[in-house]
Amino acid sequence: MNNSSKPQTNKTFCQVVVEHQSACPDPLKIKAGQELTASDRESDWSGWVWCTDGAGKGGWVPERYLVRKGSSCAALCDYDATELSASVGEVLEAGEEESGWLWCTSQSEGSGWIPVESGQDYAPARE
Repeated sequence: MNNSSKPQTNKTFCQVVVEHQSACPDPLKIKAGQELTASDRESDWSGWVWCTDGAGKGGWVPERYLVRKGSSCAALCDYDATELSASVGEVLEAGEEESGWLWCTSQSEGSGWIPVESGQDYAPARE
């Protein structure tokens, strides 16, 4: 197989410009259809809701991933609230952006969310 027959991937990379340390060692992970309880807890980022599962584990979930009825809600899709710790200068593979956070993959730490405060926490990087 030569290089011209290989599928092309359009990966996006970014470079961390502000260190981020994960604040949650045991993140909330939910499945589509799972019932949760939503609180009125305020977030520094709009578009996020603090939810608690049936076992009492809580975490921030994007509001658009939920169907809410008062303090009850159901997940519309699977979701993992894992935060990624990253150091200044580290190059990450960037994925989905959601309400001020970016899902990234690190060669050393795995995958998780990292905040994007008006583009200040990361910059585009070349592969």
